[in-house]
Amino acid sequence: MKPYIAIFLFAFLFIGCSQPAPEVPKVKSYTIDQFYKNIKFRGGSFSADDSQLLISSNETGIFNAYTLATDGSDKKQLTDSELETTYAIGYFPEDGRILFTADEGGNENYKLFVQSPEGATKDLTPYDSVRNSFMGWSHDLKSMFIGSNQRNPQFMDVYERSIASLDEEVGFGEMIYQNDNGWNVSAISKNKRYFALQQAITSADSKMYLYDRETGETKDISEHEGDVQFSPQYFNIANTELYYLTDENSEYMYLAKMNIETGEVEKVYEDTWDVLYSYSSYNEKYRVVGVNQEAQTVMHIFDNASGQEIDLPEIPGASIIGANISRSEKMVRLSVNSSASPNNIYVYSFETGELTKLTESLNPEINQDDMVEGQVVRYASFDGTQIPAIYYQPKTATAENPAPGLVWVHGGPGGQSRLSYFELIQFLVNQGYAILAVNNRGSGGYGKTFNHMDDQNHGDGDLKDCIAGKDFFASTGVIDMDKVGIIGGSYGGYMVMAALAFAPEEFDVGVNIFGVTNWLRTLNSIPPYWESFRKALYDEMGDPTTEDSVRLYNISPLFHASNVTKPLMVLQGANDVRVLQVESDEIVEGVKANGVPVEYVIFDDEGHGFRKKENEIEGYGKIKTFLDQYLLGQTQEATGM
Repeated sequence: MKPYIAIFLFAFLFIGCSQPAPEVPKVKSYTIDQFYKNIKFRGGSFSADDSQLLISSNETGIFNAYTLATDGSDKKQLTDSELETTYAIGYFPEDGRILFTADEGGNENYKLFVQSPEGATKDLTPYDSVRNSFMGWSHDLKSMFIGSNQRNPQFMDVYERSIASLDEEVGFGEMIYQNDNGWNVSAISKNKRYFALQQAITSADSKMYLYDRETGETKDISEHEGDVQFSPQYFNIANTELYYLTDENSEYMYLAKMNIETGEVEKVYEDTWDVLYSYSSYNEKYRVVGVNQEAQTVMHIFDNASGQEIDLPEIPGASIIGANISRSEKMVRLSVNSSASPNNIYVYSFETGELTKLTESLNPEINQDDMVEGQVVRYASFDGTQIPAIYYQPKTATAENPAPGLVWVHGGPGGQSRLSYFELIQFLVNQGYAILAVNNRGSGGYGKTFNHMDDQNHGDGDLKDCIAGKDFFASTGVIDMDKVGIIGGSYGGYMVMAALAFAPEEFDVGVNIFGVTNWLRTLNSIPPYWESFRKALYDEMGDPTTEDSVRLYNISPLFHASNVTKPLMVLQGANDVRVLQVESDEIVEGVKANGVPVEYVIFDDEGHGFRKKENEIEGYGKIKTFLDQYLLGQTQEATGM
């Protein structure tokens, strides 16, 4: 027996045939509607006096802005959109107005809106087919920074808009950085003199520049050899230092700082995992560092004066995955969840040590004990590479009552399945499906060597990693190996189609959620505002305008649809600007020509991913019905759907 298998054996295996079969645990079964009565909560921006917290919630079935009293006494809905998903950004620095953003039907052309305490709403960016983003408040609290591609659809310019002028006019205000190079504006100094810019060279290599508004000079501050990533984070309050992430001379990203005048670099924080992000509180009392530790964000908050880490309270059964410190530096908003419990929001007082829970996201009809925590596992792939994954085993699965299995593939390329809550996974596991969320080679979070193992090798090594997931399933002793499917979204949807087209006997069914099927089209039709990343994307996937087009053709499932012999389900948003609907239309047509069962579900009011509860309920509910029919061989009447 391989040693890494041992930790996954459960008390279901007995020595000797005389032992009685173990009793199958009693677990209540829940409907998809019950799972989506859970409430999602996002963000959390403090009001100027720390008495309120602005969040986004889909309590009404679609995301809107809400405010929560930080003492836990009150909740109030501030926006009432019924059609378009609305995300709260934050309270204005010195009054009760709020800023929020919304697009139309998932088209990703976001607009910015301001709403008064009385509910009057004003569109600050009333322009069609323009993508806008909020880039922060100025440190003097007198203005906001807005990114927009109005001037050139390919590049995001930066504007400064005076808060005092918002009532008199609309528009962006003064352009303070014209982005002719397409570089990413990552940080602006507190005095608004310096801009930290990032240029993606390849998927493994980048540059970092410092633009000085006073002199007009742009300087490369990232001279290096080989492939190195740079990600600017923030400037210090004295405007003398730039903090940034890099993997220079390291397998993992770490936090460093550079003296702007001398160029001297000092390592600030490193871990045995990637540092995901860092920021400093308003007056630099605290530094926040997020680390991607074994597929889960681990938060660290340091007192800058002492250098000591703040001991945050333990929250049983969950982990702190995000934090936002109030401008007064007296309170911090904490986002808390686990793979078996949805996200909740807490506030913690640095002064009193009091922890207050502000939300309750789990549907009270659901017993938390019926949920399944994901387990981090590793297994050997075809070439011996150890593949990390997250395994969800139904509580009812035993050797005598084996479960069907689903290999789950994340988006990307370069994404990561993480120990976070997803209703669809918990729903399927609750219904008896075991899930192995594979972090195939090329996934982020496991060092740059692993991250780039699939560069221009897509549809080969990464696919074989997913197929090898079946060996892990077999090793548990509780999976019905005659009933194993594959499911994934976006890049994961591509992997589903690659599996069905290039290894048609490996999986019994496939569920493709807005997945790429024609790389030639997808890479030629990326949104214009991705222009700055085009070269890096082509470096990883291949350039469709060169001889790479031959390989891209060969790895595109659309051109091999005749190989597909197993039942297929496809879900697609009509407004998807990343994976166009025509991708799904054509693969469905091609597979149907084989006489293979295909179910195709299109959502007219969604883009790249689901945002509305009613669509999640419909789409994900149909996935279960499809799997019951084609993986388990049950009729629709038998499933009760």
